Amino acid sequence: FAVRFQDQIADDALVKFMTDGILLAETQSDRFLRRYDTLIIDEAHERSLNIDFLLGYLKRLLPKRPDLKVIVTSATIDTDRFSRHFGHAPVISVEGRGFPVEVRWRPIEGDREERGDSGLYRSINAAVEELGAEDPRGDILVFLPGEREIRDAHKALEQRRYAHTEVLPLYARLSGAAQDRVFQPGAQRRIVLATNVAETSITVPRIRFVIDSGIARVNRYSQRAKVQRLQIEPISQASANQRAGRCGRLSAGIAVRLFDEADFQRRSLYTDPELLRSSLSGVILRMLDLDLGDPSDFPFLDPPSDRALVDGFLLLRE
Repeated sequence: FAVRFQDQIADDALVKFMTDGILLAETQSDRFLRRYDTLIIDEAHERSLNIDFLLGYLKRLLPKRPDLKVIVTSATIDTDRFSRHFGHAPVISVEGRGFPVEVRWRPIEGDREERGDSGLYRSINAAVEELGAEDPRGDILVFLPGEREIRDAHKALEQRRYAHTEVLPLYARLSGAAQDRVFQPGAQRRIVLATNVAETSITVPRIRFVIDSGIARVNRYSQRAKVQRLQIEPISQASANQRAGRCGRLSAGIAVRLFDEADFQRRSLYTDPELLRSSLSGVILRMLDLDLGDPSDFPFLDPPSDRALVDGFLLLRE
């Protein structure tokens, strides 16, 4: 495996695990990626900038390297769009090994202004009590938008003093030791409070139930204000399905969504790509640094608009 500051690759290694950033960096010294005969791009639905850069780079590379096999995988992927991107590549559906998940709709009463954050934490407590009646020992994973909400929910849950239960927060600024506690389940029931990092990036063990707030903090660039904003937004249907699937890995599970089914149906099918949420000035600089060529000619899966590109170049000139 290879990560940013550690490289554990033996000369006779057959399989190498790495981040998308590592593979992108390797294109600088090995333009044809001769070291590899097969590339598996996993969790492609996340559509980070690195993933989109790789998808475009590989589209250009494949005609020059017909022997290279590329496999793009995800549990919630827009198969038609990805297939068209690679010249109508074949789509293979692999039946998942997950267990059935029951979805329950428990919307927070009142509109957002009326209920405030306190309504969210009351709903989480109510869902914890409901799930405790199903199985008082089943571990629960709660999805929240950010560190502040996790801290507040932690406080609200601790005040209830649930028997034989430990409440564990999980966010980036926690110490390594505190984060590791989440991956070492003990005898007590656990309530794990996490951001959308627990959707796909990590797997919290022994989860039987999920409580989904239905919201996440999203980095989005405002072309009008010329600022990058970190704002709370409803998640996509694909993200909600990923979250629900977290409790169906070991046995049948229950996902409690703190929004209603009509709200779910109104949401976008897939999460907006990071490329379309970012200031293109940064994207342009990154592409120049990676020697990926002119952004207007690059084969992006979802090309940015000409106006957004012009705006990016204008900002760099300023």
